[in-house]
Amino acid sequence: MTPEQQFRAVAAEKIMIFDGGYGTSIQKHGLTEADYRGSLDLAKDQKGNNDLLCLTRPDIVEGIHAAYLDAGADMIETNTFSSTKIAMADYGCEHLVRDINVAAARIARKACEAASAKDGRPRFVAGSIGPTNKTLSISPDVNDPAYREVDYDTLKADYREQCDALIEGGVDFLLVETCFDTLNAKAAGMAAREAEAAAGRPVPLMLSFTITDMSGRNLSGHTINAFWYSLRHLKPLTIGVNCAFGADLLRPYLSELAKNADTLILAYPNAGLPNELGQYDELPETTAKLIRQWVDEGLVNMVGGCCGTTPAHIGAVAKALAGQKPRQVPELPVVTRLAGLEPMHIAA
Repeated sequence: MTPEQQFRAVAAEKIMIFDGGYGTSIQKHGLTEADYRGSLDLAKDQKGNNDLLCLTRPDIVEGIHAAYLDAGADMIETNTFSSTKIAMADYGCEHLVRDINVAAARIARKACEAASAKDGRPRFVAGSIGPTNKTLSISPDVNDPAYREVDYDTLKADYREQCDALIEGGVDFLLVETCFDTLNAKAAGMAAREAEAAAGRPVPLMLSFTITDMSGRNLSGHTINAFWYSLRHLKPLTIGVNCAFGADLLRPYLSELAKNADTLILAYPNAGLPNELGQYDELPETTAKLIRQWVDEGLVNMVGGCCGTTPAHIGAVAKALAGQKPRQVPELPVVTRLAGLEPMHIAA
């Protein structure tokens, strides 16, 4: 069986469990700049460059993977959220992009193989692809609405480099997550499909929307269904939502998506909203209780956690959802589905 066939077989039987936040777990190690830098000769300060740890402190990254797998995760993501040239430019590490992504994929694969060896359960690796810190849809200059910091072809090329390296390292899937700009997500999706073709093996795509305010839109102004209609031609294995809010505030938007997406749904909320110090106070049991409401309403096929979540949160979620039935993928009528900022149907 291919990884996709295995994944679908498991998803047909149960609610699958994704992992949680990596920044939260890394912060708990109290690392110094020297820990991040290691023996690399780099000009800029590296503190906070979490992805670089795949090269300089792989033991920490592997330990976090193992903790999530021990907590019950069926799938983990690589520690590569910012591993594109555009994002790594902040740290002067553009030349390390391929090395970071390949190493991250191999670390995650090793952790999954160790977990599967213990109990025989399949585990999956998703290559994490973040949105970068630039947007194709919005000008950063209020005096020049037409200005863009990056163009589509450049962004797609940077995503392609990351996708190629993640596939080389051995990921099962490519997860384009925290999509605040739908056009950025399109560039990443196209890069993923090109990398898959070049690799000569199937590497299914997963997509995750992020809401930026209570209107339920992302930064480029799209609703969650408009985002789905804009990207459904890529035929992703999963569509869903992550970050921004806790499980309670995500529920109504997830409910809309569940009615309109004829594929599996993966959702992973923050541990509530941050406090005035930027910390997340929501207890694991609270997160698990709120996500259980999603399951009771038949909204999801796979769940996990984003900012502020820990292995304890994922363990509580796995325990709360044990034995629960997954969402049934709806069979939708064949109509033309289009989207500007809002979704639109054209039917006879």
